[in-house]
Amino acid sequence: MPIYKMNGKKDGKQKYRVRINYTDSSGKSKQIDRVAYGKEEAKELERQLNCTLHEETVKRITVQDLVIEYIKAKNHEVRETTVDKSIKILNTFVLSQLGTYKLDRLTPAVMQNWKHYIEEQKTNQGQNFSLKYKKNIYGEFRTLLNYAVKMEYISKNPLLVVGTFKDVNLIKKDMDYYTASEFKKFILSARKNAVESERDTGSIYEWNYYTFFMIAFYTGMRKGEIYALKWSDISNQTINIKRSIAQKLKGGDRETPPKNKSSIRSIQIPIPLSQALNEHKERQKNITGYSDDWRICGGINCIRDSTLEKRNKLFADCAEIKHIRIHDFRHSHASLLINNGINIQEVARRLGHSRIEITWNTYSHLYPKEEEKAINILNKI
Repeated sequence: MPIYKMNGKKDGKQKYRVRINYTDSSGKSKQIDRVAYGKEEAKELERQLNCTLHEETVKRITVQDLVIEYIKAKNHEVRETTVDKSIKILNTFVLSQLGTYKLDRLTPAVMQNWKHYIEEQKTNQGQNFSLKYKKNIYGEFRTLLNYAVKMEYISKNPLLVVGTFKDVNLIKKDMDYYTASEFKKFILSARKNAVESERDTGSIYEWNYYTFFMIAFYTGMRKGEIYALKWSDISNQTINIKRSIAQKLKGGDRETPPKNKSSIRSIQIPIPLSQALNEHKERQKNITGYSDDWRICGGINCIRDSTLEKRNKLFADCAEIKHIRIHDFRHSHASLLINNGINIQEVARRLGHSRIEITWNTYSHLYPKEEEKAINILNKI
């Protein structure tokens, strides 16, 4: 977008040529040439021409065009699993309704109608979407439009005007987790299953599930982090967490870095878990081809999501205790530490949270109330 000095003057001001290079809607390279007299006048003309071209470009950009550009940029900034999640949500809930809309047509009224559409959607079981899921959808769309604002395609985010999803009648569900006594019943059930399977079939594979739940409860590691764990990641009674595995991407399992930088961490191994790991390693060593590069829970390949959940429910039923989600074993680990006086910084470190606020917002209700502590101090004066 240069400004060229030319021969000639007018009213004492130097003549300049202002040239703007651009690509039209068909992809062809084009130019705009204009003449101005005076250096400042030439700069102002250049600014006006750029503004006009920018406005015309924005009028042509659709939501689908924006998504393509946004995903391309995001591919270089976040993990593949994060990109995959964004693509699925945007394709299903944004492009299906607003893909052909030009960006300048995304008014607050259009945004409100889109929210009504999301409110009416049902799960495969015929239930309304949970508030958390609706907020996840909203968050993806909001981030997309924030990108459009950053790129100056639109001046402000119209989705922020209508706000996120709310449910004034929502009763917050209590956090699910196992106490130490409940986990003992659960893990004894898992061990019994593994012993009986090895006795009846000669296979040690069911021990992988027993080992998985031992690791989950005693370390608070994420499911994908446990899947990715290799024997080579253990040294000096310490688990070194430096990778994760995603099973729901196209093309099979994908090994990725952990969720964030704080998720790359080391956790000392307590005695009960150490014993379980040592026993499991000796079992795997008897399999032809064993190496320290094997996955702890699985061997050459890690155990599968669907089978893990089936075992989770089976062990809970056999132990005659409540069934909790796989992720709730993380909560179980955190609640055990908190209820025994471990400070919030150490809990956050062990869980691999990027910010201590995440840990506090999730588990603050498990800590003694500061007001009660203050009253107890004042009562003693």
